[in-house]
Amino acid sequence: MKKVLARYRNSAFRNFIRRHSKYAPIIFFVGGFIFDTLTLGRIDRTYDLTVLCLHMTSLSITLYLYNLVDDGKWKNTFLERYEEYLPLAIQFFFGGLSSAYVIYFSRSVSLSKTASFFIILVLLLIANEFLKKRISNKYLQFGVYYFISFTFFTFMIPVFLKELNTTIFLISGAASLVSTLVLLTFIYGKSPSTRKEIKLGKMIAIIMAIYGIINLFYFLRLIPPVPLALDKGIVAHDIVLKNGKYEVTYESEESHIFWRKHKLDYSYVPDQRVYIFSSIFAPTDLKKSIFHRWRKYNDDTKEWVTIEDIGYDITGGRDGGFRGYTFKTNVTPGEWEVQVLTEEEQVLGVIGFHINLRQDGESLKLKITKF
Repeated sequence: MKKVLARYRNSAFRNFIRRHSKYAPIIFFVGGFIFDTLTLGRIDRTYDLTVLCLHMTSLSITLYLYNLVDDGKWKNTFLERYEEYLPLAIQFFFGGLSSAYVIYFSRSVSLSKTASFFIILVLLLIANEFLKKRISNKYLQFGVYYFISFTFFTFMIPVFLKELNTTIFLISGAASLVSTLVLLTFIYGKSPSTRKEIKLGKMIAIIMAIYGIINLFYFLRLIPPVPLALDKGIVAHDIVLKNGKYEVTYESEESHIFWRKHKLDYSYVPDQRVYIFSSIFAPTDLKKSIFHRWRKYNDDTKEWVTIEDIGYDITGGRDGGFRGYTFKTNVTPGEWEVQVLTEEEQVLGVIGFHINLRQDGESLKLKITKF
């Protein structure tokens, strides 16, 4: 082990990092985000679970080690040589966990109703690049740590319990609160320098405030029901189940609109069915009731009007998500949307489209895709 550490201290890699210390954080940030994007897939996959758990565990240990540096705890130990890297390690684990959360959330087909929480995650991910100069601020350290911890448990506990509801969310919040307070009080008791820098009561108040804000976001339905995610949402002309595959017929988008395959303008004739196809990712064996809420925009009142709620049950485990659809026939031209909701009315996604009356002789550019 000593030989390995000696080789590292004299390595070209370490010299390169020191020469380019100004740009090293952004290089590692971009590389880490790309790595997470390419390697992280299903939140219930063993690899993903292992990576997230290792990140969270390593972050907790590193936070403890770093906060005892000023007390001379690591004097005359091998850790003394690497004390300067502990804040970078904290930054790395903050970035690794927040980037993973951003990746999982961004894979949902719609974030329109939960964008505020997603924006917080993105800002946290970006702000992580500026934390290295302020990471010594212990209020900031533990505040960010608690937010990361809360999000971690809201992902992990539903995966392991194979259940998702308000009770599970409250359990997740309680688990993160207890674990953070235990770590905080443990470091506070072990580190005289920490006791000089922060007031325990103030730090606990900050953590409780974050706890309250996240719960407020949840009950205002501003947090998506992780780890569920709306993978696909399509307005279609026809849906047929053949040999275990859904054949979805929809109007193909123009080639220059490369980010979307289906049109959001629906050409309609009276008494025609309008279909909404959705696929929802859920961890293996997690069962959940979801429903499609069909809504139409009223041009007179300038408000969305709920037309009908149509529900069905899903079971997690399929790579492409649990597939399902609903349809309506008695529709009128105008602006429509279908909200994909859990039974607690948390928003998985919103599929917006516009219904136009089809003109006589109008041809449609239809495409069939199997899911």
